[in-house]
Amino acid sequence: MRVAVMTAGSRGDIAPYTGLAHGLARAGHRVTVATHASFGPLVTAAGVELCPLPVDPRAELESARGRALHESTTGPGKLLRLTRMARELVGGMAPPLVDLARRSDLLLLSSSLAPLGNAIGEGLGVPSAGVFLQPLHSTAAFSPSVLGARSFGPVGNRLAGRMTNEAVDRVFSQAVRTTVRDLLSLPPAAARAARHRARERRGWPVWHGFSPVLVPRPRDWRPGLEVCGYWWPYDPPDARLPRHVEEFLAAGPPPVFVGLGSATVPDAEATGALVVRALRKAGLRGVVQRGWAGLHADDGPDLLTVDEVPHALLFPTTARTC
Repeated sequence: MRVAVMTAGSRGDIAPYTGLAHGLARAGHRVTVATHASFGPLVTAAGVELCPLPVDPRAELESARGRALHESTTGPGKLLRLTRMARELVGGMAPPLVDLARRSDLLLLSSSLAPLGNAIGEGLGVPSAGVFLQPLHSTAAFSPSVLGARSFGPVGNRLAGRMTNEAVDRVFSQAVRTTVRDLLSLPPAAARAARHRARERRGWPVWHGFSPVLVPRPRDWRPGLEVCGYWWPYDPPDARLPRHVEEFLAAGPPPVFVGLGSATVPDAEATGALVVRALRKAGLRGVVQRGWAGLHADDGPDLLTVDEVPHALLFPTTARTC
């Protein structure tokens, strides 16, 4: 079977799917991951094909409008700016996604591309399913993860979930209309109808790549929404930590790992200095991952700055308690 995995975002939105894609390829399927070209090496190292998407998320975060995100002092303000950015960028991803879907037997869609991928799959008659990293469907058990950890009560949580999903649909609405009209040659009204038919009325299946121990499956979710455990990023069997990292680990007590992943900060130097002060005040050794924030620690016997390293190899060597 020709399987297309479609995802977009930062490294954390892509890396888990390399493990999923590798597993599907080992099972005998021909797998292509559609994501940003900047993550090409991450994808091809898993032994699957890459369909490059035209947006570079790191460059966008470092652009003027990306830096404006840091100037927002409230969560809603940041979310509004991020929504505007996404609305401007998503349309450029549609043509390669349509081309890939035409050559596929099944579309596996991350939450970041599900509205657009749903419309493409419905328009072309290609089956699709969701492969989400977060619980996004409305539930009384908790509020949407994008709103933080606050609970609004059973009724409020359900309402917040519906409103959040509607907001996400609006981000994609113009790109979906354009894709349905220009690339699929379907009437514009088919866009919204496709979402409801595929995702709700037919019980559109979604597998969630997180542990039910961390987030139990909500009791009020409809059938077809499953929690199946983590999809870990693919690391080749012969992967090893860089020699200088192994030497640092062997030179003293297990360190604490500090990293922000793909998150960025307004002042990397100040944030890095804060991390260093905190580690030294606690009397702990530390491995600080540079990440997209550009964190840096003054390397020495107690501190080491690293770039991308396999977390599956590093984390078992770090401190278990503080």
